[in-house]
Parts: sequence; C-alpha cells; structure tokens
Amino acid sequence: MVKSNKPSMRPHNPNFSSGPCAKRPGWDGKYIQTALCGRSHRSKPAKARLNEAITRTAQLLQIPPDYRLAIVPGSDTGAFEMAMWHVLGARGVDILGWESFGKGWINDAVKQLKLADIRVMEADYGALVDLQQVDFARDVVFTWNGTTSGVRVPNGDWIAKERDGLTLCDATSAVFAVALPWDRLDITSFSWQKVMGGEAAHGMLVLSPRAVARLETYTPSWPLPKIFRLTKGGKLIDGLFAGDTINTPSMLVVEDYIDALKWAEQIGGLDALVARCNNNLQVLVDWVAKRDWVDFLCAEPANLSNTSVCLQLNNAATQKAVTGVPTAPASPAESVAVSMTQIAKRIAALLDEEGVAYDIGAYRDAPPGLRIWTGATIEADDLTKLTAWLDWAYAVACAEMDN
Repeated sequence: MVKSNKPSMRPHNPNFSSGPCAKRPGWDGKYIQTALCGRSHRSKPAKARLNEAITRTAQLLQIPPDYRLAIVPGSDTGAFEMAMWHVLGARGVDILGWESFGKGWINDAVKQLKLADIRVMEADYGALVDLQQVDFARDVVFTWNGTTSGVRVPNGDWIAKERDGLTLCDATSAVFAVALPWDRLDITSFSWQKVMGGEAAHGMLVLSPRAVARLETYTPSWPLPKIFRLTKGGKLIDGLFAGDTINTPSMLVVEDYIDALKWAEQIGGLDALVARCNNNLQVLVDWVAKRDWVDFLCAEPANLSNTSVCLQLNNAATQKAVTGVPTAPASPAESVAVSMTQIAKRIAALLDEEGVAYDIGAYRDAPPGLRIWTGATIEADDLTKLTAWLDWAYAVACAEMDN
C-alpha cells in the first residue's frame, strides 16, 4: 500500500493540462508587451509578425521549402476540418480512429460529408488500429498522437512514400514533440496551444505540393463557408501563406507564439523539444514501473505518447487497497469500476485542491483515469515531484473509499 504521508515538495508549475498547456519555462507577460494590439491585422507591421510566425515555424519544424504553411481559424479542429471539407471525396478514403478526436473525424466523414467510398478503421481506447491494412491508393485520414488516449503511431514507416491518395494528419499533440516525416504527410494540422504552450483559437495547416495540386484541381460537391476557403478561381490563395489570414487573428496571441518559438530556438530547436518530451515521459515510465496501482492506458510501449500520457487505475490493486481483498479473476468488475471512476476523480480533485496539479482528469469520453501532459514546456523535475503527490492522493482516496 502506498504511504499517505503528504509530500513536502510541490511542482513549481502545477499546470499539467493537455490543452491549453503550460507556458514555456520562464514565461512572463512582459515578453508580449510588444504585441501590436489595437492595430489592424492587415497593416504592414501586423502582417510581418504573422509571416514571422509562419516562417519561424517552418524553420523550426524543418518543413520542406516547397510546402505551404498557413495560420487558420478554429485551432486544430478548424484547420483539420478545413482540410477535410476541401479535399475529401475525390477518391476513396481510409479513416482511422482510436480516441475522441480521431473518432470525431470519422463522424465528420460519415455523417456530415457523407462520403460514398469510405473504409472506417477503429480501435478501443488504449489500442491502435492495424496500420498494415491501410490502402494508400486512397486518401488516408488519421491522428498521429491521440490526445485523449495517450496512443500514437510509433513512426511514419507504415506510410507509403509513393502513394496515389493524400495523407491527412491531425498532428496537434505530436508536432514539436516528434520529428515528423514530411515527405509522407500531405496535409498536416496543429495548434499553438499544445507542445509550444501557446494560447487557443489559432490553427496551422501544412500543405505538400500534392495537396496544393488537389486543391487546385478538385471542387467538392458541398459548399464551403468563407472562413474555410483556401482557393479562389481554382487557384490557391497565396496571401494565406504569407500572413494574410482569412479572419482576424489576435495579435496578442501571435506575439505570445513568436515568444515560444524564440525560446525553442534558443534551447536547441526541434531536437531539444523532442528530447524534453521524451525525458518527461521517461519520468512517468520509471514511476509506473514501480507501482502496482497504476498502468498506462496505452497497451503497447512503442505506441506510448510522449506528450499526452493517459493513466488508468489497476482494478485488482485498487480493490485490494479499498477492501483488503483482491478481486477474484472471474468475479464481476462492475462494483470495482465504480470505485475506479470515483477514486480517479478524487485523485484529480485532491491535487487541484492542494494546488499541486490542475486539470489532470481523463477526457470526458475516455475511460476513467488520469491524463498528464508531458510536452516540452513541462519540467521533468516538476513531474518527479508530481509522482509523489499522485501516490499520496491515491492512498487518501482509497482510505476515504474504505470508510
């Protein structure tokens, strides 16, 4: 049984939310006082700042020079749906889902776009679909890193370099945390609020030359609202990829994102960001390996997310902690499941009350458990301190359940 002594050391930053995520280390509001607040986003200096955000992002992520990058409305969701609405329907589609957002894209394709030729591949939370079954003669829609399940694709080797269809990748919890294989990605979306700790509402869209060709040669049968339109007269709207945004962006938020990009450059660029994420994940891997009461929701270590880490309580260990009697292997687990949900929620509530960790409950559609962000703006030392508090909160929650 985990000891219930309250730890003496607290994380310096208690923000472990999976989005919006913790600000960069050393962040202070003074760094964005140069924001062009009150200026038109179409003014020359404002467009220059928007273009700087695009340029720095492309350089940091090592995006090929013939790819196009734009700031779009609606965060990652807006960016990805913009892509889906523009290019899908030109050929058959394979669409993959193993957590809330991926399954949301399935809903869009099946119920909203009502695509005629679609193959849906789904897996339960904690698992990954069989990637070898994907057909790259078709368009392929997938999420690189499942934010709500902690399951990601292990690499890009399964994606065909030579393909007839386009690959559409929701990479919002992977970009800046993984060295993405751009030659295998045609349309990629993400937001600033994840690994870079930016603010919400703005998304980014990365287009390969093949994606641009599709946009300029295919017209979907459904109407596109103005806020979604990437083309005009059959041609890509070039201004979108130089800071001439579709709608009005927040220049305050833009300045904050540029500050995060500068920080990333100063610490060593993409390699340093990826290393920070991997090191943070390792803190939790080492801790889970020494605990019997908690497991990763992700069943396969190779697919374990290095940003959005989802944990579940071990049924047998928790049942024993609460009642002193382990669950019989063949006994119904319904009563235990109730305890799992209550204890997981209590752990999150206790740490919130203590000011130790905020917003670490599992996503509303996910199995009961905990979700801890380990992206690049999180410090490994804070995670180490958090693990002691997790042990404490679990012991307290079990003791309360037992009384």
